Amino acid sequence: MEQILIREDNFDRARKLIKENSEKDIIFSSDDEETARKVLEKENIKMLLLNQAGRKDFQKQRNSGFNHVLAKLAKKKNIIIGINFDEIIEAEEKEKLKILARIKQNIKICNKNKLKMKFIIQNPKNKRNILGLKSLALILGMPTDMIKDL
Repeated sequence: MEQILIREDNFDRARKLIKENSEKDIIFSSDDEETARKVLEKENIKMLLLNQAGRKDFQKQRNSGFNHVLAKLAKKKNIIIGINFDEIIEAEEKEKLKILARIKQNIKICNKNKLKMKFIIQNPKNKRNILGLKSLALILGMPTDMIKDL
């Protein structure tokens, strides 16, 4: 089935785009956690793509854009959580470390809720060997049963 990526921070526009492309597998991405939560609750999507670049961490904790509430909603609707691999490759050193730490935090949340995760590569020059992606996933703490579905 054909996939389409929808990036939107406004819920009404996101809902309209999802309805227009309802026959396709929808990968939804938003920098706004509230919009992501509403889409998870009310719309039929295949995957939630988490963007980590450009986020500001809180003083005492990381802001990974994913929490236990979103995890429970995703589990209930059987939605896959996507990791934006292009962000990892294209980030500068300090930002790359923060992105990897946030992804590690998201992997722990997904593991607790038995969610599936997948790397999403949009830029063709960032394509990697599947074994390299599986190795990175293992290093970040992804359990082996989750890695099978990468």
